Amino acid sequence: MSNQLQRRLALLDDEDHRALLGQGLRGIERETLRVDRHGHLARTPHPRALGSALTHAQITTDYAEALLEFITPAEHDISTVLNHLDAIHRYAHARLGDEILWSVSMPGELPPEEAIEIAWYGKSNLGMLKHVYRRGLALRYGKAMQCIAGIHYNYSLPEKLWQLVAASEGIVEERRHALRDFQSESYIAMIRNFRRYSWLLMYLFGATPALTTSFLRGRPHQLETLSDDTLYLPYATSLRMSDLGYQNDAQSGLRPHENSLESYVTSLMSAVNTPYEPYAAVGTRKDGEWIQLSTNVLQIENEYYSTIRPKRVIRTGERPVQALCNRGVQYIEVRCLDVDPFEPVGISLETGRFLDAFLLFCALEESPPISPEEGQVHARNFARTVKQGRDPGLTLTRDGAELPLRDWALELVERIRPLARLLDQEHNDGDVHTSSLDLQQAKITNPALTPSARVLEEIRSLGSAAAFGLRQSQLHAASFRDSPLMPAEEALFDEMARKSLEEQAQIERSDSGSFDDFVAAYNSSTLCGNHH
Repeated sequence: MSNQLQRRLALLDDEDHRALLGQGLRGIERETLRVDRHGHLARTPHPRALGSALTHAQITTDYAEALLEFITPAEHDISTVLNHLDAIHRYAHARLGDEILWSVSMPGELPPEEAIEIAWYGKSNLGMLKHVYRRGLALRYGKAMQCIAGIHYNYSLPEKLWQLVAASEGIVEERRHALRDFQSESYIAMIRNFRRYSWLLMYLFGATPALTTSFLRGRPHQLETLSDDTLYLPYATSLRMSDLGYQNDAQSGLRPHENSLESYVTSLMSAVNTPYEPYAAVGTRKDGEWIQLSTNVLQIENEYYSTIRPKRVIRTGERPVQALCNRGVQYIEVRCLDVDPFEPVGISLETGRFLDAFLLFCALEESPPISPEEGQVHARNFARTVKQGRDPGLTLTRDGAELPLRDWALELVERIRPLARLLDQEHNDGDVHTSSLDLQQAKITNPALTPSARVLEEIRSLGSAAAFGLRQSQLHAASFRDSPLMPAEEALFDEMARKSLEEQAQIERSDSGSFDDFVAAYNSSTLCGNHH
């Protein structure tokens, strides 16, 4: 354990300070495709009964019109978050008619590109901006990619905890923004540690060792054939996070520098403002219709597909990067988790407990800057784990030497253990964090217990990835429909849906100015205020 981690643990182990650990927030965004009873992509528009995809705070769509996204409020405890996520699922199932929600990250059988509808948000300038951005994504990455689903885990520690740590480490508030900068740089340091160790999450929680042939659209690949409609890799954990998932040439050279908030923001903004020849050749319009927001490497900063992002809640009309520049980092968003097909809401309570301990470890442990060479090593460790994580002979690179994944993983679990204990002491609920650590440890010593191994076993016995996805989706749909919400809860969701539709109508009524001007203003609003 580093000196820094030891000091910080001792600081938080003090009874007066320990309560701060219970004041952090976490929230979940879960994506899921609407499919028909045969597991085929739903061709229907976003159900009006669920409200407006543009303005509803908890039920929206992501890329494809059929890709629902459920967003929980942020809570102090992951069990509260999961209860809320469960309620959203029950509500949706009661409003979906014949459709059900797909329970796997990778889609089942996909129709041809032209049959996949891009998400629609109404005819306001704001709605069109979101739609055109997705047209650009379809142009750049193909529509099959817009049908991939994941789980995003949002996590923060309370500002008071950062103030306590800053004071104990001699950071004084002489500079006007000293505390805010300390907090931002602490989150950026946490992101660097996440880069070092996130291969572990792919081993433990990856759940996409196979995919349907239709997903690849004839692209070249090195996968093995399991059946007519299913390709796989024998030791893969998460093909979703491999080079077969979200990726393209324009982004391949893009590695925002995470050695400071400033360099991160600068490199992202430069990608948003740097033309990319192949996109420029296509232009922003075709036959008078907008087809992408810009011809730059990124249309907007959110197009950068990272496994983790620094975030701040944005104000109306503000861009994500402006919020970071002007007010600093408020929380982080972990984006590499596959949907767990064995869990009705896509993630288990034990996974959440483990993530809380893992992320606290990343936040408090020492985190030196990462050189470009080191960054490549971390990326390679991650890539090896997603494609061959369960291979008993797999090694990863650490400090220039090769080390068996299993040895490093067991060592990491032991380094995280004191943080799990600390969380348990604060939690008054027994040893929930420590026991979730033990569950993960069992998967490291026995790869057959990992979700990817279990999924592959089920797919083999059914003979098809699509058949496995359909079976899980039907099971979960039945369990949600068998236990509907209480009338009072249902009424609350109905009210949210009604209000969101009104809000969208209001935005459409009050729109002024042309869409062209709106895009021009949006594209020029990339400047950050002076943040020092």
